[in-house]
Amino acid sequence: MPHPRAEQSPSEYKNYLLSMLFVKYISDVCQDHYDALKTQFGDDEERIRRRLERDRFVMPPGTLFLDLYRQRSADNVGEIIDQVLLAIEDANKGKLSGVFCNISFNSETALGQTRERNVRLKLLLEDFNNPKLDLRPSRIGNLDVIGNAYEYLISRFAAGADKKAGEFYTPP
Repeated sequence: MPHPRAEQSPSEYKNYLLSMLFVKYISDVCQDHYDALKTQFGDDEERIRRRLERDRFVMPPGTLFLDLYRQRSADNVGEIIDQVLLAIEDANKGKLSGVFCNISFNSETALGQTRERNVRLKLLLEDFNNPKLDLRPSRIGNLDVIGNAYEYLISRFAAGADKKAGEFYTPP
């Protein structure tokens, strides 16, 4: 039987990486804003919560990257990630409706049997927890992290893919 990853196209890996990068990025932005509001308003959590609800993206309780990272060793980590993506999408329907509908971190076909998938996802979460990937605006400024990452990944996957990659990426 072929290895489950052998059937997966490189462009599919891009979707997993970009989805996790997006969660990491908006989590870091939200945390940065929370920290600034905490400095401004002290322990007035209600006032801070109301302000955060007006952010560009709303992160419901339990959906921050660190919430995922803390559960990286769970037996159902793929299902947990899928639930977090759904909760983020639901909380931001006007901006994210349908964005995560075609990706499942709990997919046996894409990511392997449960044990293998759990190891891969744990390593992915650990990689994204690297301090070099601290994407808080107070640290990186106004860089277009998502856009730059997407362009980078497309260029890398296009280099090793078939002719169809040209549909999505044209080198400068």
